[in-house]
Amino acid sequence: MPQTKASKPTLTTHLFAGGAAGLAEAMCCHPLDTIKVRMQLKNSRRLSPEAAKAAPKSFLGVGQRIVQREGVLALYKGLGAVVTGIVPKMAIRFSSFELYKSWLADADGKVSTSAVFLAGLGAGTTEAVAVVTPMDVIKIRLQAQRHSTVDPMDIPKYRNAMHAAFTIVKEEGFMTLYKGVTLTALRQATNQAVNFTFYQEFKRIAGNLQNLDELPSYQHLILGGVSGAMGPLSNAPIDTIKTRIQKAPSVPGESGWSRFVNVTREIAHKEGYKAFYRGITPRILRVAPGQAITFMVYEKVRSWIDVWNAAPAKSEHVHLENKKYA
Repeated sequence: MPQTKASKPTLTTHLFAGGAAGLAEAMCCHPLDTIKVRMQLKNSRRLSPEAAKAAPKSFLGVGQRIVQREGVLALYKGLGAVVTGIVPKMAIRFSSFELYKSWLADADGKVSTSAVFLAGLGAGTTEAVAVVTPMDVIKIRLQAQRHSTVDPMDIPKYRNAMHAAFTIVKEEGFMTLYKGVTLTALRQATNQAVNFTFYQEFKRIAGNLQNLDELPSYQHLILGGVSGAMGPLSNAPIDTIKTRIQKAPSVPGESGWSRFVNVTREIAHKEGYKAFYRGITPRILRVAPGQAITFMVYEKVRSWIDVWNAAPAKSEHVHLENKKYA
């Protein structure tokens, strides 16, 4: 169903509303992402039978082991890389989505569902190239480290996001930060295409059923969570392959395609096809509430900014009216 194109918020509105939403989402949901990465990087074939049997299989078990061995703060490894990139990421996501959507609107200003899907594809690709890929490489390197956060003598290779970026560039070259960029772009594009399409449609239907122009915050939360769960189900194998590629050190002379083929073949032959969906539960539990929080906070902050921006204009209008009848 087509939807009428809403008035476009400014880039500043996208920056503040998207940044606030992304920060809230990262702080609440990052531990689940750390557990997901650990599950994706686990290769039971490399462990002894006893160790493989003792290794936790569920996401709760993996999370409990991380806390027991490395401390609670280990669940927040890589958070610095996420927070550093979250404001530009969300600003790019929402502003580029609105921009592409405006380009795809018809002569009457209406945007079809297929146009929303294409705008989501474009927004996901844009954020992947601009921010997400280097952020993911740094985050995964930090999350993959198995060191205690409570033992000051246990010094990891990467101390924080900035140190990790510096070390990676120094030892492996700048382009290592863009390792897996094609798969990251594919993941982000499909995620945002599905995410924005379902959210926009759910929002339109809910508004029509209740005859509301603006939905209450709890409904943005619910609709964002449901739409956010769709993406991970559609591209879990892409995310697993991408994580393995970004975690491994660069091999001189190896092309991106050969690296993709080798990693895919290794997972399929040594671990089975189910391994492509390893970590899907914590990923859904990470992405769905993350998108719920993102859309709820984004819509609320954007409405606050709209009210704030409208206040001076309203005050000026009242002043002119009073002057007219004085």
